[in-house]
Amino acid sequence: VQLQASGGGLVQEGESLRLSCVGSGFSLNYHAIGWFRQAPGKEREEILCAAKYAGDSYYADSVKGRFTSSRDYAKNTVYLQMNNLKPEDTAVYYCARRGAYYCSDSGGYNAWGQGTLVTVSS
Repeated sequence: VQLQASGGGLVQEGESLRLSCVGSGFSLNYHAIGWFRQAPGKEREEILCAAKYAGDSYYADSVKGRFTSSRDYAKNTVYLQMNNLKPEDTAVYYCARRGAYYCSDSGGYNAWGQGTLVTVSS
């Protein structure tokens, strides 16, 4: 099982960026994918859990209305679309796999990808 996050970069405040998380060794049909971020000197924050069914997904208040997630089952990939980026969104972003296809299970995350750096300048 592997997850590969990519798509980070340097953008200006107010711009958009799309991150990708490609899964291998498992099928997205059976797993929710979470997005986390960790800013310098801060704890890791769960910002979004993308369930198989959209109604089961979770968005942190800090990104609600600006970030969305989508899935491409053919590519076994989950995308994180980030709009109206702010300097406080600067962080290393990670994707992770849950044991279930929904976000409210008790099993948590059981596989992690490496991070991709997003830097938002003002």
